[in-house]
Amino acid sequence: MEHNHGHDLICNGEQTRTTIPMKDRGVAELVGDMGRMGFQGGQLGTSLRVWERMMDEDVTIFLGLAGAMVPAGLGEFIAYLLRERKVDCLVSTGANLFHDLCEGLGIIHFRGSCCTDDAYLNECKIDRIYDVFVSEIELHKADNYISDFVKGLDQDRRYSSRELMEMVGKGLPDTTILGAAYKAGVPIFVPALGDSSWGIGMVIALREGCRVLVDQIKDVDEITRIVERSAQTGVIYIGGGVPKNFIQQTEVIAELIGNYSGGHSYAIQYTADSPHWGGLSGCTFEEAVSWGKVKKEASKVQVFSDATITVPLVVQALQASGHRRKSYPVYNWREGDLELNYR
Repeated sequence: MEHNHGHDLICNGEQTRTTIPMKDRGVAELVGDMGRMGFQGGQLGTSLRVWERMMDEDVTIFLGLAGAMVPAGLGEFIAYLLRERKVDCLVSTGANLFHDLCEGLGIIHFRGSCCTDDAYLNECKIDRIYDVFVSEIELHKADNYISDFVKGLDQDRRYSSRELMEMVGKGLPDTTILGAAYKAGVPIFVPALGDSSWGIGMVIALREGCRVLVDQIKDVDEITRIVERSAQTGVIYIGGGVPKNFIQQTEVIAELIGNYSGGHSYAIQYTADSPHWGGLSGCTFEEAVSWGKVKKEASKVQVFSDATITVPLVVQALQASGHRRKSYPVYNWREGDLELNYR
């Protein structure tokens, strides 16, 4: 008996049932099956497929990290992505990497409460990030660690943030973002370095007579060279903000300079921000196509949900699936230039 409801669903010639069965399964299978669901569960499952597709080609994968993800507890998940070369370049807020440094120095973030007496916390020298507590006295130790680090630098040269993060990461365990990036040879850029405790520590050194120049335009040049020398590029954004734009604008620069490849070939974002407010953190990848930052035929998906929920699931699924990369880029940095090859 035929049923004609007058609203045939055509999607690549197939009808996919949204209901997924209840059964024993691992996280990789769960997230994969979620790709058949509607709404943001379906978007999450699709993001895993797009991420795995990137790993099957010669693609340089950029990761943008915004929000207070490290204090919230995602630090070791990001370190895993760097250590195992699931991503190839990190652009982060300074705050995330400051808190990552703290973890590397043994300064711990604790689960607290968002319904506490903040005046009392202030008396106790406890800083609150929603429901996360951290000792202000311990944070000041990290500020001074940065100041002492700066005092050991050459005051006669200009550093990119990539160079600074590489030097800091050398002395940290690979369970930290900075330590994992150093060990794996993954560059880290911090385009708003001064807007964090890195800036605080550097000002302490400055007031004590040590002026170190951080050349943020050198950052722009270096990350654009990565894009120009890559076979293809893919982007993954946790949150949005400055890291997202810093990565996106490389395509505009490449077009102006004459080394334009047409935009990013893959794009994933995990964000709780909405497109209709007009901000970059929530803007769609379709909007990015209008700027030429993302190719119109790119594989792209956005998961509009709390990244502290979605990112652990998809990263754990990547780990559990055992999906290996075809190749990853290896960087040979020279003053004013970059050699990039896929291994």
